[in-house]
Amino acid sequence: MIQIQNLHFGYRKKKIFTGLSLKLEPGHIYGLLGKNGTGKSTLLKNMAGLLFPKEGTVNVLGFNPAKRQPAFLRDLFMVPEEFYLPDMPIEYLIKYTAPFYPKFNEDQFNRYITEFDIPRSNSLQQMSYGQKKKVLISFGLACNTSVLLMDEPTNGLDIMSKSQFRKVIAGCVDENKCIVISTHQVKDLESLIDRVTIIDEGRILFDHTVDAITRKLSFHVSYDSDEIKKALYREPSLRGSAVITHNTNGDESKLDLELLYKAIVLNGKAIESVFNA
Repeated sequence: MIQIQNLHFGYRKKKIFTGLSLKLEPGHIYGLLGKNGTGKSTLLKNMAGLLFPKEGTVNVLGFNPAKRQPAFLRDLFMVPEEFYLPDMPIEYLIKYTAPFYPKFNEDQFNRYITEFDIPRSNSLQQMSYGQKKKVLISFGLACNTSVLLMDEPTNGLDIMSKSQFRKVIAGCVDENKCIVISTHQVKDLESLIDRVTIIDEGRILFDHTVDAITRKLSFHVSYDSDEIKKALYREPSLRGSAVITHNTNGDESKLDLELLYKAIVLNGKAIESVFNA
């Protein structure tokens, strides 16, 4: 569905990608993780045809995104981190924008708006930043595009809204849709994504499914000094130490995405050695 090969991209004074390759399949929610400024937004914009590779190829749904063909644009939606919505009622947003997306479902949109508790009486510019973002997320989901890209979608959302976000996203996944969510707030996606892709300084550091991760690695709190010493990654907690160890017993543990992210950034070779064995 999305195939990136040997991607080279940079801004005037800064190289971002030098030979990056990545393949994303339908039926998954991908978590694209990394700290701010590491290239996550740039990668999404290359997928959406908003930025163009210097070298290499980006193929999305069989299209070259840079050509911005109508058949491509109507089947991809991107929720950017920074956006502008005109001063109009929600009904006008539907009236003038939804026709560009043939699979838009207004009943579905209304359900999301209700779920997010958005006041329909307000115009878009009368809403808070978080409310406007929830309107845009709702619209993007209701477009039912095959590819949905979301850049830092939980920024500006309160705790309850983040919970609602996870609920509505989980309910819209199907085998024909590919959802890519970029974030540095890894805890927000822990129970949502089924594949983890970690990017740092324009490189893919880690790319595995959650099932593969929990089969290979164990996440738990340990009080055993020998186990803590031999752990692939460890950090002190209020009780014992939070550790990642090689899962040799076949007992799957709950993924700790924040712990995994820090382990990959700080001790990635040890983690990858488990997957390469």
